Amino acid sequence: MSAPQVPLSVLDLAPISAGGSAIAALRNSIDLARRVEAAGYRRHWVAEHHFTPGVASSAPAVLLGQLAAATDHLRVGSAAVQTGHQTAVSIVEQFGVLDALFPGRVDLGLGRSGQRQAEAVADRDRPTTPRPVGPRPERASRVVDGLLLPKPFDPTHLLSSRRLRHQAALLHQPGARTPDYDDQVGQILDLVGGTLRSPDGDPLRTVPAIGPGFEVWVFGSSAGPSAETAGRRGLPFGANYHVSPSTVLEAIDAYRRAFRPSAHVAEPYVAVSADVLVADDPETARHLATPYGLWVRSIRRGLGAIAYPTPEDAARHRWTEQDRDLVADRLDTRFVGTADEVVDGLDTLVRVTGADELVVTTITHDHADRVRSHDLLAEAWAGARSPAVRARVSA
Repeated sequence: MSAPQVPLSVLDLAPISAGGSAIAALRNSIDLARRVEAAGYRRHWVAEHHFTPGVASSAPAVLLGQLAAATDHLRVGSAAVQTGHQTAVSIVEQFGVLDALFPGRVDLGLGRSGQRQAEAVADRDRPTTPRPVGPRPERASRVVDGLLLPKPFDPTHLLSSRRLRHQAALLHQPGARTPDYDDQVGQILDLVGGTLRSPDGDPLRTVPAIGPGFEVWVFGSSAGPSAETAGRRGLPFGANYHVSPSTVLEAIDAYRRAFRPSAHVAEPYVAVSADVLVADDPETARHLATPYGLWVRSIRRGLGAIAYPTPEDAARHRWTEQDRDLVADRLDTRFVGTADEVVDGLDTLVRVTGADELVVTTITHDHADRVRSHDLLAEAWAGARSPAVRARVSA
């Protein structure tokens, strides 16, 4: 076991288990927040997903209020608000309310919506576009200093899906235009900083978000607008190894190259996400991890995440070669095993990416197994950071 030096945070999708309900999933998220606070995690991030049968985190600000109310000092945040579905004002007002109620504990993570990504793919296919957008599927897998960067997943078939386009349309007011991402982030920062003005020069202030204390983050999966915006505007950046492992180093590099110091952070600050499952022994970990491929397959086929199956039900699924290829990058980059095994893998992720913080996400059918995974990891992570363990490892 190596000696990690960065804090751990949690990404929670409020997963709905097969046979369960959204109500149970949301209550489990509240319980998880209490448990990870006690275990020493720094932040509890929640995702934003829509039209997804197996995920209950559709309204981050509402859920974050419940998580903050159920805990004492744990930071809570969105990873990430899909900015293409809301105005800058509505986003800042929501998080301003949270900050007013739970000062110093709120993080506003911003992400690009699926509609923006679909538009980017459309732009990529136009011959006048100066730069391709998204991953290059022809690139082979590679290993960088022990970290697997798999063959990229090509999302084109998803982003051009009529079903997904219809869902995106339902998330917008009729006739609404998706604003430029960098412009919208800038407007959010102007609102947060109290510098936004009307054409006549009058100050425009959101209430209660007057001089809010919440932190603004940007999350991204590639060396595109998200990474560049985060860098240019001097914001902390969340790089998604768990969503797009093939492009994580490119995203981080683009962010660091674009970075300019700001009032938010003086130096680049990167949190890297990872899919994790820890159990008491390797066999149990592999058993609990069985449904993950089937769950990712449902997402990659454009159906939305299914309710998370039991390991027994997932084991009965007959996999085709096409199925395996569809989910291989996510399966091959998940950290599954005992606490020591997972800590070793995460230490490699930290070393190769230069992460300042790790964001771990864990999904199991039974909530108790998810809590156990987070507890085991936190205990091992803290032990690996202790002077006694560091001395023993380096001896």
